[in-house]
Amino acid sequence: MSLNRNPASRHHVEDDGALSGLKVLDLSRVLAGPWCGQLLGDLGAEVIKVESPHGGDDTRAWGPPFLEGESAYFLGCNRNKQGIAIDFSSESGKGLLAKLIPQFDVLIENFKNGTLEKWGFDKGWFEKHAPKIVRCSITGYGSDGPQSDLPGYDFILQAESGLMGISGPTNGEPTKYGVAIVDLATGMMAANAIQAALLARYRTGKGQFVEVSLFDTSITLLANVGNSHLATGKEAGRYGNGHPTIVPYTTYSCIDGMIALAVGNDKQFAKLSTLLGHPEWAEDERLITNAARVKNRALIDQLLQEVILTYTSAELIASCRAIGIPIGKVNTVSQALAQGQTNARRMILNMKHPKIGEFQSLASPLKLHGTKNTVKNAPPQLGEHTDVILKQYLGLTPEELVALREKKVIG
Repeated sequence: MSLNRNPASRHHVEDDGALSGLKVLDLSRVLAGPWCGQLLGDLGAEVIKVESPHGGDDTRAWGPPFLEGESAYFLGCNRNKQGIAIDFSSESGKGLLAKLIPQFDVLIENFKNGTLEKWGFDKGWFEKHAPKIVRCSITGYGSDGPQSDLPGYDFILQAESGLMGISGPTNGEPTKYGVAIVDLATGMMAANAIQAALLARYRTGKGQFVEVSLFDTSITLLANVGNSHLATGKEAGRYGNGHPTIVPYTTYSCIDGMIALAVGNDKQFAKLSTLLGHPEWAEDERLITNAARVKNRALIDQLLQEVILTYTSAELIASCRAIGIPIGKVNTVSQALAQGQTNARRMILNMKHPKIGEFQSLASPLKLHGTKNTVKNAPPQLGEHTDVILKQYLGLTPEELVALREKKVIG
């Protein structure tokens, strides 16, 4: 790992990001792995994305929408990377990979279990040729268990994990999350695990194998709902926009739209009751405590909805916030991205792409105040940096690059 720990270089590190000097070889595709690589890149790591010359990452074709032929999906999870294209189905391609891996601190891959081993990159190979590398494997179901050979898909894992079973209308069908939440969370878990392994390397001098799976992450995301089942043995249910153990904690309709109301304790409920002109609610035995309100969920939801429907959302939000009751408007995506807080937090990036020109993308939520998050690279075109990277890391000559391209080993 080439991170410089010399205090004299501190100014350079602050300019380049917290992970400046970290070299990451990202062999992953679709979302979980690329999301992990993008997080590391946003923090300053040098990330090299490796794709097949034959079409590249699957998400390059996912659309519409496209911007000048580039998928908005791909653009959203591959910034701060340089891109190269190598055909690993060829022996020459595997040979390039064997030379590249030892040059890096981190390897991210989301092949099916055993793929790298089949290519000759088993535990023994890593111990001999790249003993300090942190190899992160992102799979669907992990390396053991009856489903370990299956590929992983976010939607399927949302279904199998029970996440869909607790999402959706109370008396309706199970519903998936609006984005690929299992993939995204798995990418974040992987980035955390990689950095933990790197810290361990400072102590041990050795890299290690890091395993993250969509299945494990999806089970973890059950969080309090899963733990409640383990504590009671009772099946978890669906509560629409409501909460299984806090009431009132759901959406209600105002004159002009919906609001989300989150009353977290009995004191807040008493304040809300008074605000809405019904202080007696906070004295009613059916509603006086949260436990009582959970049992009488339908009653309090009906009482609240009747009153809230007489307010505009702006009126109710202002009144509730003035007395410390958590509330917010249910926005569309366009409304959320246009609100002042989004601009204040600089959550929309203006980026330049060699093919598209200027375009906008969602920014990193990570804001470090001692080191900078910078956008060094727009999402790469397929094979955009192949020659530069292979020359930089492997010292290949122009003639050698031409020969490999003629053999379709690189793109």
